[in-house]
Amino acid sequence: MAEHGLNPRQWEGNVEVIETSATTGAGIDKLLETLSLEAELLELQAEKDAPASGFVIEAHMDSGLGAVARLLVRNGTLKVGDILLAGSGFGRVRQMSDDRGRTLSQAGPSTPVEVSGLDQLPQAGDRFYVVEDLEQARMVADDRRQMVRARSLASGRQVTLENLLSKIQAGETNELAIILKADVQGSLEALIGSLGKLGTDEVSLRILHAAVGGITTGDVTLAEASGAFILGFNVVADSAARILAETEGVDIRLYRIIYDLLEDVRKALAEGLAPEIREEVVGRADIRQIFKISRLGTIAGCFVTDGQITRNAKVRIIRNNVVLEDGRSLDSLKRFKDDAREVRAGLECGLKVSGYDDIKEGDVLEFYRQVEVARTL
Repeated sequence: MAEHGLNPRQWEGNVEVIETSATTGAGIDKLLETLSLEAELLELQAEKDAPASGFVIEAHMDSGLGAVARLLVRNGTLKVGDILLAGSGFGRVRQMSDDRGRTLSQAGPSTPVEVSGLDQLPQAGDRFYVVEDLEQARMVADDRRQMVRARSLASGRQVTLENLLSKIQAGETNELAIILKADVQGSLEALIGSLGKLGTDEVSLRILHAAVGGITTGDVTLAEASGAFILGFNVVADSAARILAETEGVDIRLYRIIYDLLEDVRKALAEGLAPEIREEVVGRADIRQIFKISRLGTIAGCFVTDGQITRNAKVRIIRNNVVLEDGRSLDSLKRFKDDAREVRAGLECGLKVSGYDDIKEGDVLEFYRQVEVARTL
């Protein structure tokens, strides 16, 4: 707080710090008393008779009421029938209730209310205003929607894909595109924040579109054009959207629990991570005798002490616990005079290390193979 110039009064600043608990109710009375005292000292007053204005706290879609917004009236008086402009939504206030669900006909300053009648959901934090003319509100809302659309299109390039996950696995793209729909703005913001932490340097996550409300044909069309998933939290797709999604092969995934949604996205991102290469030691052998053959080079007579050695394994040559050579392969592996694919512990064999003849009795040969291990986020 101090870095942003917010110094509490305990530090000789001018910011009140009140410890409260929503669970126990501790500190609430002191908070209200402090707010009342500060408002009186600062002579903070709102104009009750002016057209209402304030902020959007939350918004969601209701099956019976349509777009419902929760507002905090900052100035003026909001009345049923007023023409409301909130963010990129507008409309006439059809119904209004307080925080306890009681129907109101008007609401003055500092009153939280829930209203219906907007044609589109505003975003949490948007300003709202009461205007006189419905056509004026429509024009301003349309201008704001065009600006939002322009910012969305300019936010990043779109990727045209037929199968996003297969392209990620093939290394043709390193981006997972999603369209996110949620029931309320609070859930949407929480999901955006959590999803934003899942991307990596190898596979990034891009939210093409995020909004409150059910899944529509517009969402499906955008997903089909950009090769994105549609993720819905506490919402469903309408019948037209479901039919279009089945026709276009768009994947719609619906969730009721945030953890399940995040876990599925985490798994999808993990599929785009390059696998981790690990070494798996399969066997060890001691060199007991050396044979020099002019046309072949140095042949090692070995005794397998652990595991098994295989013809296609990599070889590490160790002398006095120091690695001399690594990553070599075998030119040959024999049991007596017969070629062998593998030799198990407790048996003897003869072998030729490819391209390396500087081996001695007492050297240890360690055989290993490289395996790919899927990585997780």
